[in-house]
Amino acid sequence: MLRDRLAEAIQLREEGRAKQDQAILERARTLLLDLVAAYPDDAEINFQTAVAHDNSGLGREAIPFYERSLELGLAGPDLERALLGLGSTYRYLGYYEQAEETLRRGVREFPDNRALQVFLSIALYNTKNYKESTELLLANLMETTSDEKLQYFKRPIVFYSQHLDETW
Repeated sequence: MLRDRLAEAIQLREEGRAKQDQAILERARTLLLDLVAAYPDDAEINFQTAVAHDNSGLGREAIPFYERSLELGLAGPDLERALLGLGSTYRYLGYYEQAEETLRRGVREFPDNRALQVFLSIALYNTKNYKESTELLLANLMETTSDEKLQYFKRPIVFYSQHLDETW
């Protein structure tokens, strides 16, 4: 019964997000808020409640649910998504240090997640860590681009990205 209600809420949230339909998202949030009230120590329910709030543009309200899901030991792909969601939410609300800390944890625990790396580079910019921000962005660009002109200059771009403050 609990897992059926949670699955229904997740399906509603995904549908509302895909359609950008606030009424559907509101139904998902209502269902999740009922679930989290009944099961406050369930990490997945807290996480899903956070995502539903974030998808609705209610980032400030999402934060306590993200934080609680982490406290409760959220793991796996949900943890990966929670660290990205919480970190990016902190950042867009102006909590730059918390964003950097959360996203650094995400990159440590999920080093292959480029979205975490890019959001970290944005948070690094906000904390005035311009060099590290640029290095991280350039590394991601050069590791993922198929642009012929960038590929032609890959070696010097990678070298310069690691020596941004140096001249010869």
